[in-house]
Amino acid sequence: MTKKEVRGARARVGRLAALGVLGAMAAGSAQAGPTFQVGDEGSLTLNYELQIWSQFKDFRSNAHDGESYDTFLRRNRITVTGQYNDYVGFYAQIEAGNDSKYGNDDRNTFFRDAYVTFDWSDSVRFIAGRFKNTFTRENLEACFEPLTLDRGLISYSPFGGTRDTGIAMWGNLADAKFQYRVMLADGREGDEVPKDSPRMTARVHYSLFDPEFSYGYRGTYLGTQKVLTIGAAVDRQADVAYANYLGREDAKSYTAWTTDVFFEYPTDAGTVTLSGAYMDYDVDGALEGDPMLIDPDLTPAADQKGYYVKGGYLFPDKIGIGRLQLFARYEHADYDRNDPYYDYDIASVGANYYISGQQLKFTAEYSDVKYDEQHPTLNSLRDYKQATLGFQMLF
Repeated sequence: MTKKEVRGARARVGRLAALGVLGAMAAGSAQAGPTFQVGDEGSLTLNYELQIWSQFKDFRSNAHDGESYDTFLRRNRITVTGQYNDYVGFYAQIEAGNDSKYGNDDRNTFFRDAYVTFDWSDSVRFIAGRFKNTFTRENLEACFEPLTLDRGLISYSPFGGTRDTGIAMWGNLADAKFQYRVMLADGREGDEVPKDSPRMTARVHYSLFDPEFSYGYRGTYLGTQKVLTIGAAVDRQADVAYANYLGREDAKSYTAWTTDVFFEYPTDAGTVTLSGAYMDYDVDGALEGDPMLIDPDLTPAADQKGYYVKGGYLFPDKIGIGRLQLFARYEHADYDRNDPYYDYDIASVGANYYISGQQLKFTAEYSDVKYDEQHPTLNSLRDYKQATLGFQMLF
């Protein structure tokens, strides 16, 4: 190949990588907004993504009984996506989520994501900055392309939330059937942490049908792909908490693992989607000792086991002006604590109505939340029911 042909091939790899990483990794917009060309190799794309929820619960707050109704902006984001040149891309996302929730009409605005990408080839790619941690599949499913209303509690890793700050290497092999990821990130930080150790995460998946070649996944492909993907991941950070917090003794490490499967298959009779995962989070008993000695800032989610299963059916033809998709989800979690008040089961059913794919849709979901033991004072740790009507627009 001539130098010009090599450069052209690398440019195509870079732009395909940018579409795969930047388009599916964070917000997951299925349609790009206006794009501006910058020089011979650079580009910049603007997007706006909005989710509005109206939600009913049969309790008001932890301290107040009685029904509640609340309309708020679940997600409210402006994103900037771009390519600096054929190899280097970037992504920045400004978030003002949950604005007006519980009467808080002045939420902070902050950068949800901010990272750069370097794409040498489809098998060797790098991400650096603040971006989605690469542990659970459901966390990696795009926020604006879920199957159900939202991801479940069990899919959030205990440290770093949905995002973390660090660097990742990842890529696709075997015609993108096999994907690997390794990530080094901050994890849990602060004065209460025994040692400032890095968080290390590794994930692999194998696709038996159409490949899922992006860093981010989707909760449904709306019948455009035939997918059967099996994945697994491990997550670890040494010395994250003291078992004896008052004495600053007996440092414990965090270890987690997960396995997951995703299946979607379109037919003339409609599209079936099935997905499930099992997660095991562990801090080696740091939450099981004397309550007076436990780290008060250590989240209960750091030591739990659980799973979810979910499924959907997308009707083959339009009903009215849009397409209808029915879904259901079940989630279970057991917490390793001295008290029994956190173990729960959540059963949800609902429907998506796609007026213009994920760009314009309505979602309705009903959830029944049950706890193994009712907390004596906190309403959020007692059985309750919840109904939500959501609207989504992507531009």
